[in-house]
Amino acid sequence: MKLTVAQALVRFLAVQYSERDGVEQRLIPGCFGIFGHGNVAGVAQALLESASSASRGSQHTESGLTAHLPYHLARNEQGMVHASVGYARMRNRLQAMACTASIGPGSTNMVTGAALATINRIPVLLLPSDYFATRVASPVLQELEDPRGYDVSVNDAFRPVSRFFDRVERPEQLPSALLGAMRVLTDPSETGAVTVSLPQDVQAEAYDWPEELFARRVWHVARPVPEPAALARAVEVLRSASKPLLVAGGGVIYSEATAALRAFAEATGIPVADTQAGKGALAWDHPCAVGGVGSTGSPVANALARDADVVLGVGTRYSDFTTASRTAFQNPDVRFVNLNITSFDAAKHAATMLVADAREGLTALAEALAGPRNLATHPAESSDSRAVGTAGTPYHVAREYADGWTAHRGEWNGVVDRAYHLNHRPLPAQTEVLGALNELLDPRDVLVQAAGSMPGDLQMLWRAADEKAYHVEYGYSCMGYEIAGALGIKMAALAAAQSGREPDREVFALVGDGSYLMMASEIVTAVSEGIKLNLVIVQNQGFASIGALSESVGSQRFGTAYRYRDPNTGQLDGGVLPVDLAANAASLGAEVIRVRTIAEFRDAIRASRAATKTTAIHIETDPLAPVPSSESWWDVPVAQVAALDSTLQARKTYEEHKATQRPLI
Repeated sequence: MKLTVAQALVRFLAVQYSERDGVEQRLIPGCFGIFGHGNVAGVAQALLESASSASRGSQHTESGLTAHLPYHLARNEQGMVHASVGYARMRNRLQAMACTASIGPGSTNMVTGAALATINRIPVLLLPSDYFATRVASPVLQELEDPRGYDVSVNDAFRPVSRFFDRVERPEQLPSALLGAMRVLTDPSETGAVTVSLPQDVQAEAYDWPEELFARRVWHVARPVPEPAALARAVEVLRSASKPLLVAGGGVIYSEATAALRAFAEATGIPVADTQAGKGALAWDHPCAVGGVGSTGSPVANALARDADVVLGVGTRYSDFTTASRTAFQNPDVRFVNLNITSFDAAKHAATMLVADAREGLTALAEALAGPRNLATHPAESSDSRAVGTAGTPYHVAREYADGWTAHRGEWNGVVDRAYHLNHRPLPAQTEVLGALNELLDPRDVLVQAAGSMPGDLQMLWRAADEKAYHVEYGYSCMGYEIAGALGIKMAALAAAQSGREPDREVFALVGDGSYLMMASEIVTAVSEGIKLNLVIVQNQGFASIGALSESVGSQRFGTAYRYRDPNTGQLDGGVLPVDLAANAASLGAEVIRVRTIAEFRDAIRASRAATKTTAIHIETDPLAPVPSSESWWDVPVAQVAALDSTLQARKTYEEHKATQRPLI
C-alpha cells in the first residue's frame, strides 16, 4: 500500500481504539491543527484526503465503518493542546486528541501545552513539524542551527516535557514510533504528552506500507490489582489508625472509582478530603466529605490533616498545595498509605505503597477492612475511643471522631454561605460571583478554571456534586487554559451525548482579565465549529492572586495592577486602563452580556445557559474583597535581607511557618 508518511500516519490513527471494562472508543477521535509550510503539504494533505474519502464513503475499517480523522482548525497552537487536555480529562484519559503544527514557532508554541499535559498525567498526541531530514536545503525557514550538531532542532525542547518522544527521520521508522506512542497514551501509569516529530520532507515521502499497519487495533487500558502482600501491609497500617484521613486525587475520577470511594467511606467512616483534581470524587454533601485539603483547602480538612495519624492518599501526587508545603500533616507519628497506579507517586512521603488501579485498590481495601483482624498478631483490644474495635470486627472510625468533624463542617458551611452572599460594595466580591454560579448551575454543568486567585477560592468554597462538574487545571496552573480547555471539554461532552453515553453538559469557563489577555483566541474556534460555550470574564484590573501574594511577602503589590504609568512616580500606579474585554469577546464572535451587580449576574447566568451560541458575561469585582481563611500556608520564600520594613515583617512570619515544615520521610 503506497502512501506518504503523513497519509500512513492519518490512516493509522483513524483505526486505533482503546478499551476498558469492555467498552471501546476511538483512541484518537480527531486532530487539531494550524497549517504552515512545515505541514501543509504533508499532514494537511493527508487530512484532506481522509476527509474527502470519508465524504465519499470510500475509506473503511475491518468492521466496515468509515475510518476518518476529523480535523479542527485552531487559532493558537498552545490553545489547541489545552483543548486536547480538556477533552482527554473529560474522557478519563481513554481518548487523546492529536495536534499538528508547522515547523519552528508553530511547534514550540505547543511546548507549554505539553508540559501542562505531562504534569497533569493527561494524554495528548503532538505532531510538530521539523527540519528537512535530507538536509538538502538547510537551513530552511524557521530552522534552528546548532554548531554542535545538525540533528538538533527546536523540537528537542519537547523531550523533557513529553512522556514519549521520537523523531521520524525515515519512513521505515514510522510504525515503531506510532506503536510506542499509542502504548504510552493508553498506559495510565506512564501517560502524558506524547510527541512524534515529523521532518517536513519525510511527511511527503512515499513508502510501501504493510497492510497490517492499518488494521483496526484495540489498546486495552489495564486495571492493575493490588499485590496481596502490599495489600496486607496497607490494611495493617489503616487498622491501627484512630484519626485517619483519606485524600482523594484526580486518579479516583480518571479510574471511574467514585462509587468505590463512596462505598469505602461509608463502610469505614473515614473522612474524605480532596485535591484540586479530585474535587467531586465524593459529593460535597456526603457525610464523609470534608472539602479541599492544603494551602487553599477548607479549615475542616486542614484540622483533620494536622491531627491525622494515618493518611490514605488515593490517586494523588501530593503537590505542595495539597500538603501545604509539607506543613499540613503535623502529627509526629503520622504514616501514609498511598494507593496509586504509579510507583513514583505511591512511594511519596515514605508511604506504605499500594500500586494498583484506584477502583480495584479501594474495593480490595474495603473488603479487607470489613473482615477480621489477624488474631495471632493482634490480641483483642478494648472498645475505647480508638477507631479499631475488638478483634474480628470490621474497621470503622470512632463516633467521637466523626462527631468532631461533622460539627466543624456545619460551622464551615455557614462561613461559605456568608462568603457567597457578602453584599459587598461598591463592586461585588469574587466569592459572590462564585456563589451565584454554584447556586444556579446545574449539578452536571462543568466549571473550568486554572490560574489566579479563583482556583484557591474555588477549592475552598465550591460545592461539587458531580465528578466532572469541577475542572480546575492546577498542576501547571496555566494562564490561558480556561477558554481553550472549555472548548475541548464541551467537544467531549457533545461526543458523549451523541453516542448516547450520557446527556450533554453546559460548560462555563471562568476567566480573569489576566488569563483572558493571555489567550482568548479559541473563542473564534468555538464560534466557527458551532460549539456553544459559556464564558464568565471577571475584570479586576490586574493580577489579583499575585497582588495578594505580593503583599503577603512584603512586596506591596508591586507590578500587579493594570494601570497607566504615572509620570510623577514613574510607577504603574496611575489611572485604570481603557481595556474593554467584553468588546473584545464580541469582536471574536461571542454574544456578550455586561453586568454590574450580582442580581444582574444571576439573570445573565440564566440567559447564558438558555442561549444557543457562545456567550460571555462580563463583570467587574473588587480584588481587595475579603475571603475566608483556609488556616493553612504555602511556601513562597521571602527575601532574607531587605531595606523595606514590609519585607522584614513578612520574613518573620515566613520563618514562623517554616519552622513547622516537615520532611515526611
